[in-house]
Amino acid sequence: MKICTTSRLLFISTLIFTISCKSQESLIVADGAEMKLVSDGFEFTEGPAADYEGNVYFTDQPNNRILKWSVEDNKVSVFMEDIGRANGLYFDLNGNLFACADEKSELWKIDQNKNVTVLVDEFRGKKLNGPNDLWIDAKGGIYITDPYYERPYRNYDGQPMEEQRVYYLSPDSKELTVATEDLVKPNGTIGTPDGKKLYIADIEADKTWSFDIAENGSLSNKTLFTKMGSDGMTIDNRGNLYLTGNGVTVFNKKGEKILHLPVEKNWTANVTFGGKNNQILFITAMDAVFSLEMKVKGVR
Repeated sequence: MKICTTSRLLFISTLIFTISCKSQESLIVADGAEMKLVSDGFEFTEGPAADYEGNVYFTDQPNNRILKWSVEDNKVSVFMEDIGRANGLYFDLNGNLFACADEKSELWKIDQNKNVTVLVDEFRGKKLNGPNDLWIDAKGGIYITDPYYERPYRNYDGQPMEEQRVYYLSPDSKELTVATEDLVKPNGTIGTPDGKKLYIADIEADKTWSFDIAENGSLSNKTLFTKMGSDGMTIDNRGNLYLTGNGVTVFNKKGEKILHLPVEKNWTANVTFGGKNNQILFITAMDAVFSLEMKVKGVR
């Protein structure tokens, strides 16, 4: 009888969880939407970011180029070559594209004429480990994650910085400070549109943390958001957080898992919202980019 009762309870719990997930999916994903292949044949896709028209830019990191998906004709073309082995990308309010240029551990600003300005190339006389992801606040200040990954194309040996930190570049781009260093290997990051909270994934510790953002850009009140790390991440207009790795996993504001979107690739690297209404989820995974129509929208 105990075995029967236990089995029944397990079945009921599983059923309730499945129904709950389906219910959440119906609130987030567009009715009848299916994941579509946008384009493939790349070596490794990363860093998706949308401009204010809804065009989505992403990197083919090993091939050292940025690609652009056009909102007008749904086609992908090469936007720029020789982009410093860029990883994470992000647009500011003025239409400048910022890139974590991994080749020489730099942060680049690429203007609308494709002119490049190197904003960060060192900290206190040392090279960074390799800027990986970034988020720009409403003032123009930039949070930069700086994990260390061995790269065959770099012209220096070993880990330049002993600490794998998150840095903050002031809005005038003149001062680089340590935002936090109490992490094993920070990777993906995203902030809330009100500028009050920053999420940072510690991919090696398999955790994602939230921090309060002060007026001067400093971080405090480190709080465990969920016991899951992530590569890249994004956020929607309901405050749901999208983490990547094994497909895309969605968490609500409370850190509760509400949905898993499987992706038929060995690794899902990053995710962002784009399209005319900022209502299409774009997913970079291995050699491909996928899209999924949503009910929710991306935010900045």
